[in-house]
Amino acid sequence: MNNIKSTFSIKDLENLTGIKAHTIRIWEKRYNLLEPERTDTNIRYYSLSNLQKLLNVSYLNNNGYKISKLAAIETSKIPELVRDVALNDQSNNHILSTFKLSMINFDQKLFYDTYNSLEQEKSFTDIFYEDFIPLLSEIGMLWQTDTITPAHEHFATTLIRQKILINTENIQSQNQIKSKKVFVLYLPDNEVHELGLMMINYEIIAKGHQCIYLGQSVPTDSLKDILNYYDDITFVSYFTVKPEKDNINTYIKEFSEKILKKKHVKLWLLGRMLDEIDHHTLPKQIIPFDSIKNLVKKL
Repeated sequence: MNNIKSTFSIKDLENLTGIKAHTIRIWEKRYNLLEPERTDTNIRYYSLSNLQKLLNVSYLNNNGYKISKLAAIETSKIPELVRDVALNDQSNNHILSTFKLSMINFDQKLFYDTYNSLEQEKSFTDIFYEDFIPLLSEIGMLWQTDTITPAHEHFATTLIRQKILINTENIQSQNQIKSKKVFVLYLPDNEVHELGLMMINYEIIAKGHQCIYLGQSVPTDSLKDILNYYDDITFVSYFTVKPEKDNINTYIKEFSEKILKKKHVKLWLLGRMLDEIDHHTLPKQIIPFDSIKNLVKKL
């Protein structure tokens, strides 16, 4: 089934661009900026190309370009103008807008150029926390309002994943293991939101610890084998959508009974599903964290 979203309501455009629906209608009527179609009941709807154009125009308008002039520019030339402006924009908030534009336009070059310019001034960890985290939060908001498509999300997260992998490989080749402590990183059954866990893997390796990365959707029983190889183990997991609210306490109880049998075996947890449990009832060997940064402080 094709679940790629290809049409958008005027409310979608408002959510994504921050431009009020009333203003969009004025630009549409006065400058012929967009060409919406209408349903049988006369409700406007917009194509993906309309959405891309409006986001680009909004960005350029915020950078001093008048709508009357932008409306006169050939539509195919606007993304090129956006790229030129974005790469020379020195404002504090242009990075998020630029990454978001690269996502909406499926523009890998803009993403890479923006990242490369940041890399001249910042470390990879600073880029992740100061730029990628806000972008991922923005993506989450756009998902909640059903504004972006699965294709947009996968485009952005795949590019971020590539950067994490490249930087992780670089530090693995340079860093030596300085600790006997072993960290085992995994996601529970049917959990596939991996970027946070991948960044934790990077941070652990950077601190000189041994890290075993198991990745997505690992059954609890599969973790038992690790116990036969190491004594001092800290399991780390990220609960973004799994286990679900009704199952999370059962999962923690089962994990404790099957895995946390030895004194030096622990479980560190992150993710929004932790909001569904009472942290005071957790076994002492299970430690929740509200952010990757706070977890890193404990390494």
